[in-house]
Amino acid sequence: MRTYVRRGRVPMNRRLPLASRVVLFPAMVLASALALAGCGSDAAPRGERPLFTSVSPSPAAPSAAQPAGSPSAGSQPGVPTGSAEGGAATEPAPAAASQPAPGSGNGQAPLPARTTDVSMTANLPGWKQVFVEDFSAGDVPLGGFPGPLYSARWSAGYKDGTPDTAGQKNPGKTGYYPSKVLSVRNGSLDWYLHTENGITMGAAPMPKIPNASSNPPRANSLLYGRYSVRYRADALPGFKTAWLLWPDSGIWPRDGEVDFPEGDLAKIIYGAVHYDRNGADAFDKLDSDQSVTSWHVATMEWSPGRIEFFLDGRSLGVSTNAPTTPMHLILQTESCLTGCPAPEAQGHVSLDWISVWVPA
Repeated sequence: MRTYVRRGRVPMNRRLPLASRVVLFPAMVLASALALAGCGSDAAPRGERPLFTSVSPSPAAPSAAQPAGSPSAGSQPGVPTGSAEGGAATEPAPAAASQPAPGSGNGQAPLPARTTDVSMTANLPGWKQVFVEDFSAGDVPLGGFPGPLYSARWSAGYKDGTPDTAGQKNPGKTGYYPSKVLSVRNGSLDWYLHTENGITMGAAPMPKIPNASSNPPRANSLLYGRYSVRYRADALPGFKTAWLLWPDSGIWPRDGEVDFPEGDLAKIIYGAVHYDRNGADAFDKLDSDQSVTSWHVATMEWSPGRIEFFLDGRSLGVSTNAPTTPMHLILQTESCLTGCPAPEAQGHVSLDWISVWVPA
């Protein structure tokens, strides 16, 4: 059940203190909990993965046996594809660079997992806030977003009929249709995911983040930043989020891709960092053990040489294959990457708030 919020903020008396979210496990238990499935393969991904816990109510345990994948190497420049679960066109990252579990193998107790702030507003150590939206300006009917209330700060993204990742391979079956998907209701941005006239519909809105981008000029481009969202979704097999940073250059995989939160809406939440290795797409994938049916705060911190993913304030791990060129944020929500939704399937993704910071 959704926590009551005022203007998108969780009341202080409902937040867990930071110290209460740090849990210590014996080293043997920790080591078994740190196994990662490669994005679209059984290979272990690169990057460190601390112990995961969540301040959100735990859902029924999702299946951890369903691997996730990545976009097709044939994706169109400038049109993000997202990471297609089960995709065979991508190459898993080698496991050689993984760091050992903290405290393991040396008789020491495991170190606490890294944590981060889950607040919506305010500057943070090392980060200056440049954008925040809690959708408190008022409701917008289906098909009307962004409308006068939000047009200064938002774009509806790709126009109706733009093919999504699956639609680039099989035109006419899936695509982005913001006029039939997006609205603002009850203080949240809402995606109404459904199939209409045989077409499975999603949307990919974009915030207009203050920036200094000039190659090309974009209203939401940054080089390094911290991005945090509070969101939930109905369990909808076949629909997925791939809320991502896509290179301004449109050159993929050379200039990389970062996806978080990502995952089929009936499976677990994970993060993925794509990068070029010998001219092919490779990726680091960091899993949570949580589903989207509870409210979660998903945060990614992009700094020179590293990307770190946090869910509900707890680190999922670090990739050192971070992009080095400007990227722009797209809240890409699509379908048909591991099988299409049932024709009658319908439900919602809700974004309660989003905040963006730049290095201070």
